[in-house]
Amino acid sequence: MRKTLYLKFILAYLIFGFFGFVVVATFVSGMTLEHLKREKADSLYREATLIANTYASDLYDSKTTLDTVKTQLEALDTYLDSSIWIINPSGLLILDSSSPVEIENAKTVENFDPTITAGSYYTIGNFFNMFDEEMLSVFAPITSNFKVNGYVVIHTSMQDLKESSESLLNISYIMLVILFLLSLIILIFFTEMVYLPLRKITYATEQYASGNMHYEFQVESDDEIGYLAASLNYMANEVAKGEDNQKKFVANVSHDFRSPLTSIKGYLEAMLDGTIPPEMHEKYLTIVLNETDRLTKLTNSLLTLNNLNTKGMMLKKTNFDLNQIIRNTVASFEGTCKQKKIGIELVLTGDQMYVTADMGKIQQVLYNLLDNAIKFSHNDSVIKIETTERKSKVFVSVKDHGIGIPKDSLKLIWDRFYKSDLSRGKDKKGTGLGLSITKEIIHSHGEHINVVSTEGVGTEFIFSLPVMDLDDEI
Repeated sequence: MRKTLYLKFILAYLIFGFFGFVVVATFVSGMTLEHLKREKADSLYREATLIANTYASDLYDSKTTLDTVKTQLEALDTYLDSSIWIINPSGLLILDSSSPVEIENAKTVENFDPTITAGSYYTIGNFFNMFDEEMLSVFAPITSNFKVNGYVVIHTSMQDLKESSESLLNISYIMLVILFLLSLIILIFFTEMVYLPLRKITYATEQYASGNMHYEFQVESDDEIGYLAASLNYMANEVAKGEDNQKKFVANVSHDFRSPLTSIKGYLEAMLDGTIPPEMHEKYLTIVLNETDRLTKLTNSLLTLNNLNTKGMMLKKTNFDLNQIIRNTVASFEGTCKQKKIGIELVLTGDQMYVTADMGKIQQVLYNLLDNAIKFSHNDSVIKIETTERKSKVFVSVKDHGIGIPKDSLKLIWDRFYKSDLSRGKDKKGTGLGLSITKEIIHSHGEHINVVSTEGVGTEFIFSLPVMDLDDEI
């Protein structure tokens, strides 16, 4: 495109100019001459008819003399710049406005035939070899008592008409040149508004194709070209973010797998080479078992997240009591809460709250949020779980009074493997995938999850679910 599009446009522009001149030189030239010829013939025919009905008719009716008519025709000859003849049906030239009257030596038009006009009132040619050049000859019959006594014929040179046609044609050529030059504005606009932006876009796509996703360009335009450039920029940024996230993902997975594997390998080698005595094996085998559980949990979380991303909307939606799911989830953390002396306060709307969702995945969401709340809560604190119904939605809030999340980390907590600096010390066994999974589950239901947190005060997660339609069966 970069090498040919502009050349094609210029070639089309030149072809447009060439055919413009061809059309003017052929069709316009012929049409102009034909128009002038018809216009001149109409004008002369009106004059010939007027002469035939006045001077010529009076002459044949002996109401005037030949000299008188000759004088009048000479004046008209000068005015019309044309020769005026009066001819008998036999071809005898009675009077010629451009020649003296010669009654005895009158000229005769050989083979004169008034039907030469072929149904028209004019003819073009040398008029029965009476002229050395091409003439436009107009006929008007002289009649009396329904009888044709003769003809008034007015001759004008076709050369004059051709010269007039060429003058008009020259004007057409000048207008065409002006139009051709003015059309350069279109070429300039095309260059500035289409071609140059397309070159930028083409070069940018080449950069992206070569792997340079961080290349940036700008097209100052509010039309489709500008929208295309902005979309391409956005796409490249998203791909670059995806690549960066992929690198971070691989780095985090490698780190989270390497740490427990290193521990497992170190403890097992120490037991094999005797560094750890046999009586201590049970203690360290328990540590090894805990590390394998950590690896299993990490693997399961990765598989869960991958299934959510690939299958997306494949949910087993049913109608279930959300309040009961919340109570069951809280019950599963009873032992952990007793160890940290943490209380859980339930503020639920009604005894039952039926929603339409995937029960297993919503239970996982509640488990992840409550697990995080317990991990980052201070001892002797209270976690509050509350449900509120508004406009066919139920909003679930999980609020703790723990270490909170720094403001700079609020937008990053949904990223895979992300752990804030404050949470690293308290979440030694965490995978950093829990909130990512939670967000994917809620979004797959077409709902939203938000977080409000103050560092050192606590954190509150709020997500929504659709209330069961009353027409549905429970």
